[in-house]
Amino acid sequence: MGAKVNATGELVELKFHTQAYRDMAPTELAAAITEVVNKARSQMAERVSKAYSPFMPDVTSAEEVMSGELDPLKLLDRLGIPSENPRH
Repeated sequence: MGAKVNATGELVELKFHTQAYRDMAPTELAAAITEVVNKARSQMAERVSKAYSPFMPDVTSAEEVMSGELDPLKLLDRLGIPSENPRH
């Protein structure tokens, strides 16, 4: 079984290389599909991260941006740029 995802992690292709999936229990098939899709997403995220790393400021990482963990206000603070924090 193989999966292909695009740069945003969206599944674009799922292939079954054999007919073995026909003999799998539904939960076993679901687990196998989930595993192969997650592996494809992880590999693509790593490729995208490596591609964008040279363009990221030293104070953040592509992984932080891609995972959604980047806090723009904290980034500005790390860059030494004062920001008006509406939360304070």
